[in-house]
Amino acid sequence: MVRRRQRERSVWEVVLPDADKLWPDALRRMDRLIDDEALAEVVANALERRWPHSRRRGRPGTPADVVLRMLVLKHLYRWSYTELEQEVRANLVYRAFARISCEVAPDAKTILKIAQALGPAVIQTLHRRVVELAVRGGVVKGRRLRVDTTVIETNIHYPTDSSLLTDGVRVATRTLKKIEAAIGRGRRAVRNRMRSVTRRGLEIMYAARSPKTREGLGPQLSAVARHDARAVLRDADTMTRRVRRRLRAVDDRTRRRMTGLQARLRTIIPLIRRVIAQTEQRVLHGDTHVPDKVMSLFEPHTEGIRKGKLVKPTEFGKLVTIQEAEHQIVTAYAVHAERPADQTLWVPALDAHQQIFHRAPHLAAADRGFASAANEKAATTRGVRRMVLPRPGPNTPARRAHERQRWFRRGQRWRVGCEGRVSVLKRRHGLHRCLYHGLAGTERWVGLGVIANNLLVIAARPAPP
Repeated sequence: MVRRRQRERSVWEVVLPDADKLWPDALRRMDRLIDDEALAEVVANALERRWPHSRRRGRPGTPADVVLRMLVLKHLYRWSYTELEQEVRANLVYRAFARISCEVAPDAKTILKIAQALGPAVIQTLHRRVVELAVRGGVVKGRRLRVDTTVIETNIHYPTDSSLLTDGVRVATRTLKKIEAAIGRGRRAVRNRMRSVTRRGLEIMYAARSPKTREGLGPQLSAVARHDARAVLRDADTMTRRVRRRLRAVDDRTRRRMTGLQARLRTIIPLIRRVIAQTEQRVLHGDTHVPDKVMSLFEPHTEGIRKGKLVKPTEFGKLVTIQEAEHQIVTAYAVHAERPADQTLWVPALDAHQQIFHRAPHLAAADRGFASAANEKAATTRGVRRMVLPRPGPNTPARRAHERQRWFRRGQRWRVGCEGRVSVLKRRHGLHRCLYHGLAGTERWVGLGVIANNLLVIAARPAPP
């Protein structure tokens, strides 16, 4: 049964009469800010959709405001779920902030399952509500807008053809062994090829380090690794036919387990075939620009993105748009399923700003990737008076004079602050690497990090007179 709030029960006033002095000022202001009925209602409505009768039946669940506050603590301090459970149980301030008081603190697995029920749309709704609270409190008025893009990496190792083939053979073999244990051994047992595949992978890695063996030995070893991967695929096809014949003759428990393992095979086998195909294209034909290249078997939505960084030329993850107003409030964010051109993100950013503040910004700024004549015209049409969009490449004398104006240069300096905000999001709130799974998990990770950032920024601002 879903509960909105924890019932009032506290003995801290008796045990510790001065417990309120333990609170940090920022956390106290944040506590008052999220003590909002609309925020708790959004979480409660999402929890009620988990099961058909969650609203009225079942044992009392974790209250919605406790869930919200614990997730805020997690992404505020970059804790894992285990660290979150330990810190909240051991710290009086965190217990009071999470509205747990003398009740039993939810364990890490409970919060993890509840957090997975809050989809990307729910997190977006929570973020919009936090921005509304910032507008209502006078922290932000929407006079300025700046937009930038960054990459949030997925939690994968550096993708190489040999490592992807090794991952595919390992996962497929492990799944086939589980199916064999459930339905019994056939005429021929499933062969474990991990020893030879791991050895080939190490030999490929060592050969790649030496210029002398890179050209001759590398393709030969890759061919051996591909041969082992194809052998595992043949075993998977054979096991799939056996499972299809045996499903009717097993009990319900075994059938459910076999169905789940079969679904796992149906997911992993096409990815292994794509890895084999892209390996052949690179080794045999020298083609490194294969469309829809697989970067990970566990996070298949990962893309290889180049942002022009010298330290890290290629980043593996998803492109994220961060949109800010004045006073470092992130008013909108977006995780893109496929990397778009920066020029296509300018108009949606203006529309989102106008939808939030019901007015066009006085100043709108972005880097050179967003600049185009069409984008400047779109901003003028929407009522933006000053646009800071420096044109790339050689410019005309009139354009150079335009970009040398004092207000334009000041707008450029203000736009650079978006780089700092992105850095803060990555260092303080963990947006450098997503630890949730899937594209939806990436959206939830980014959204919760942005919410924690906004709450901290709002709490740090002095109250308006």
